[in-house]
Amino acid sequence: MIVIVSFALFAIDQTSSASAHQQEALQGTNGGPTPASATHAAPAHEGEAHRRIDEVSAQLTSPFAVVTAGSTSQWVVRGVSTLLALLVYGVGIGFLARVLRLRV
Repeated sequence: MIVIVSFALFAIDQTSSASAHQQEALQGTNGGPTPASATHAAPAHEGEAHRRIDEVSAQLTSPFAVVTAGSTSQWVVRGVSTLLALLVYGVGIGFLARVLRLRV
């Protein structure tokens, strides 16, 4: 559940920052290229809960970091890690619980 919430928060942050960027471009206030440090800044978290959710999600998805190590897209990294976490922790542990319950 934490992994899903973290991905949803990531998607909301990404879409809102993209929306703001598009609005600036349409209004002509985007005065030219931005410095590299500004385009790759860390996302501003809304609060302590958001930060904690991201930390726990990062710990849960860290075993799958090898799969997305070569990707530069944040969407690919977060999406693949979320799907793998759901498969392993959700389906895998659910299957294991059913197997163990049948043996008892």
